[in-house]
Amino acid sequence: MLIKTSRREWLRGAAYGVGGLAVGGFMPGGGWLGVPDANAATFVDPLAPKQPHFAPKVKSVIWIHLDGAPSTLDLYDYKPELVRLAGQEVPESFLKGIKTSTQGGVGKLFASNRTWKQYGESGAWFSDWLPNLAQHADKLTFIKSSVTVGATHDISILKLNTGDVSPGRPSLGAWVTYALGSANPDLPPYVVLYGGRREPRAGSVNWSSGFLPAVYQGTAFRPTEQPILYQAPPELIGLKQQRESLDLLRQLNEIGAAPRPDDSELEARTRSYDLAYRMEATAPEAVDLSKETEATKALYGLNDDATKDMGNVLLRARRLVERNVRFVHVVTGPIAGLGQGDDANWDAHRALEQNHGAHTKAIDKPVAGLLADLAQRGLLDETLVVWTSEFGRTSYGQSGDGRDHNPWGYTQWLAGGGLKHGFSYGQTDEIGLKTVENPVDTYDLHATVLQLLGLDHLKTIYKRAGRAERPTVVYGKVVQDILA
Repeated sequence: MLIKTSRREWLRGAAYGVGGLAVGGFMPGGGWLGVPDANAATFVDPLAPKQPHFAPKVKSVIWIHLDGAPSTLDLYDYKPELVRLAGQEVPESFLKGIKTSTQGGVGKLFASNRTWKQYGESGAWFSDWLPNLAQHADKLTFIKSSVTVGATHDISILKLNTGDVSPGRPSLGAWVTYALGSANPDLPPYVVLYGGRREPRAGSVNWSSGFLPAVYQGTAFRPTEQPILYQAPPELIGLKQQRESLDLLRQLNEIGAAPRPDDSELEARTRSYDLAYRMEATAPEAVDLSKETEATKALYGLNDDATKDMGNVLLRARRLVERNVRFVHVVTGPIAGLGQGDDANWDAHRALEQNHGAHTKAIDKPVAGLLADLAQRGLLDETLVVWTSEFGRTSYGQSGDGRDHNPWGYTQWLAGGGLKHGFSYGQTDEIGLKTVENPVDTYDLHATVLQLLGLDHLKTIYKRAGRAERPTVVYGKVVQDILA
């Protein structure tokens, strides 16, 4: 009994140093849980590397979520018919299957004010808002027939990241971590990076492990020099003292666990503290940009206030996949000066020119820099970059100078290994409102990402309450036509 109490005191005290990282950084209220082997009373490391179902095309994913949903009609989807009909009422033929707008009615058709040009051998269209990304046209694989359900941000963001419109299911990154384990024992396999200085909308529910063990949830790295809370030990505690404390904690845990050989929790907790100890050195180094060359920093736009924020985030993403982090979940941040709350992200119900002008300025060069940097380092062929959003925006206007939410047809793209490059799949109607060919739902996108990682989404199973759960719920098909 005395030993048990002492162990608790050790855990409580450790919360102010490396233990705080293990408890607060990875699993609020509990540390990293182990997964007991159903056929043995021995601890099984839940993050041990696992074999994929078949040979993977890529090793890592950089999942870039454009929070607030940009208008792809002003970025990639050039629609001459929309230009011709601009200012007119939407013809009834285009509204079949469209229930309603989210903000009060269907406005008049609203054409893009941008200048358009085709790029690369693929002839992909880009507006003048994306001059840097346009130079990589032949690296991109467009899905121009994306669809989803829900027309409110929180619902559609949840579906984008977890496959469900209600909290409780694991995020895609959590499924990848569960299925493949870690490829670097000194870093979390699933990291979340975000722009701005506040956590993204809806927060950690979008990188949650859901009903999977909490060990598989994403670890948010803050956009500061100290990426994880409680990462650094107290100033008066040296590494030698800290190592000795952890060694003693291990001994106490082993004594406490001896009468209970079937209980894996203490072993899992001990391993989490050891990982946190190792991360005191590896996590800061992984996101330390000071050793990057000036040319690399300039490539990402770190020398420009407009691009510095997302440049920092995406350069960190490259450093993480370079260190074999499996899944890097990037969320774009708000833009200062655009307003408060949703007005500061891509959600342009009004003043679209001002909103998207600022956001494309902030992300065009950093994303183009990421693609160029990955390619020149030989990493693009083993990395999957995904540009995605919760939905698109309507071809009819709102508030006179904005666009409403559009879950019926919009564009997303992928780049990296295993894809047909310079390729477009599917299409929307002549005004860019609704998908008319080869619809790709969130479930299909998830299934395709898993496929490129060597995972069959139908065989990626977790047993819960007698039910075989999988990432795509009961839906999803791999978009085979975009695969090389």
